[in-house]
Amino acid sequence: LIPGFMKEMGWANPDVSDMVLVRDMHERKYLMRKDVDAIVTLPGGVGTMEELMEVITLKQLGQFIKPIIILNTDNFYTPLVEILQNMADKKFMRDIHTNIWQIVNQPEEVIPAIKNSPPWDNSAIKFAHVEKH
Repeated sequence: LIPGFMKEMGWANPDVSDMVLVRDMHERKYLMRKDVDAIVTLPGGVGTMEELMEVITLKQLGQFIKPIIILNTDNFYTPLVEILQNMADKKFMRDIHTNIWQIVNQPEEVIPAIKNSPPWDNSAIKFAHVEKH
């Protein structure tokens, strides 16, 4: 899935035979999560981070209910996991929201993590709001 502007920049890999050209990043992100069994995030840049945060937010709101697996290769995502835990500790999100994602350190742990992810459904919207103290 690649937006037209990225293809125009020459960023499309010519070896990909089933590339899908999309209008923009919004359509790309929508199609990336549509009809999938899970989201697996590998180390990446700010685009990867933005995509991960969007899908975590959607899951928190019950708009995406599939497993989210973060592959923490060489502790790449350890600082992010600490920030997310701090959000829960400081009551910017509920403790249950730390079940939105699972962290694995090795690629061979991804499939078991998907299979063993805690169930989630669209009723999550009912507990998404954090009460002010």
